[in-house]
Parts: sequence; C-alpha cells; structure tokens
Amino acid sequence: MLEELKQKVYEQNMELPKRGLVTYTWGNVSGIDREKGLVVIKPSGVDYETMKPEDMVVVDLDGNVVEGHYRPSSDTPTHVELYKAFPEIGGVVHTHSPWATSWAQAARSIPCYGTTHADYFYGPIPCVRNLTKEEIDEAYEKNTGVSIIEAFRDNNPVYCPGCICANHGPFTWGKSPAEAVHNAVVLEEVAKMAARAEALNPDIKETPQAMQDKHFYRKHGANAYYGQK
Repeated sequence: MLEELKQKVYEQNMELPKRGLVTYTWGNVSGIDREKGLVVIKPSGVDYETMKPEDMVVVDLDGNVVEGHYRPSSDTPTHVELYKAFPEIGGVVHTHSPWATSWAQAARSIPCYGTTHADYFYGPIPCVRNLTKEEIDEAYEKNTGVSIIEAFRDNNPVYCPGCICANHGPFTWGKSPAEAVHNAVVLEEVAKMAARAEALNPDIKETPQAMQDKHFYRKHGANAYYGQK
C-alpha cells in the first residue's frame, strides 16, 4: 500500500541525519496521499542506519494504523492535525536541530534579519506558546498540533512554512515531503545566522519591510521571477 509514497518518505527521513538535522532518532518526516486520506510516517524510535522503506507506517487522519509492523512516530498526532488544518501541504517534518531548538528553548520567535530568511519565510518564524498542564496531560502530541494551528490563525502557512514550539523544537511543512525537509534545512540555517547576528550586534534591527517583500515575492506568488520556467 502506497509503496511510492513510502519510498519518498523514507528517502526524506534519511535526509535528516545527512543534513545534520537529527541526532540518533530525534526526528521524523511524513507525507500524505490526499485522495486516499492516508499518511505515511517514520516508525517510532527506529534507528536510521537500519530503517528501510517497508518500515514506514501508514495511518489514517485519526492516527489509526492502517498498515505497518511498527508503531508510528510518537509525533503522529501532531502531523495529522497539521494535515487536517492545512490542506495545501503534502509533507511535515519535525526535528530537534540545535540552532532552531535553541530559539525554541529561549521561547523566542526568529526575527527576519536578512534576505536568506525572507526568501523562504515571510515575516518572523513564530514561536508557538507552551501547552498548559491540562493540554499536556490530555493529549500532548495532538495539542501540539492544535497550538501550531492556533498560532497560524493570522499567518499564512504557505508563506511561513514552519514554526518553533516553545521549549520543544521546530516543525516545517511543504507541498511534498522533500519540500518540507528543504524548509527544515533552511530554518536551521536561518536560526543559526539570526543567533550569530544578534551576538555580533545586540542592537540589530529587522530587515526593512521593502527588502523582505522584494525577496519573498520574487520567489513566491503570481509575479515570481526567480529561477527557470
């Protein structure tokens, strides 16, 4: 079932250690088949060195296992909530990449300090609030997704394809698992550059809005002209 999607999700999970985004098993990638309403996701706690495409787990949009001989990632309920809320996305990634997670542990959104950020994320990358004790006790992973969705009520998830969750770490998404991983790599680099920029200049100001707009919209939207047709 969904063998092609399993292969794609497997390949993108393997990109995480290759790109330096995960240590041990601290991350997961998923992808969705919108027609079937099924999600393929990494199995929980399985070592990347031994993982195979057939180890990927298929779940429905309630998080129930449809196919697979392993338990799905413990973050599956978060992924499922994002797929249900953001119909434009086809892939979700969660990591504990060190620079992005440092901003999460500081409970700070990542300001736009340069054009690298503006090329991919429109405006600050939001830091999602901490969950209450009741939310944690009730359904921690599901409510992590709910809190992300809440943070994007006034934020376009296509224009800002990621966030960091306070005291936790980053989540990114995209049209496909590959694009979601690409955005995870960019988020980590942006987080690193922002931290270094603040260290170099404690009085740093955000990039002027006109420059942010220019860099974002030359790559996105109806009048984009970056790259080849």
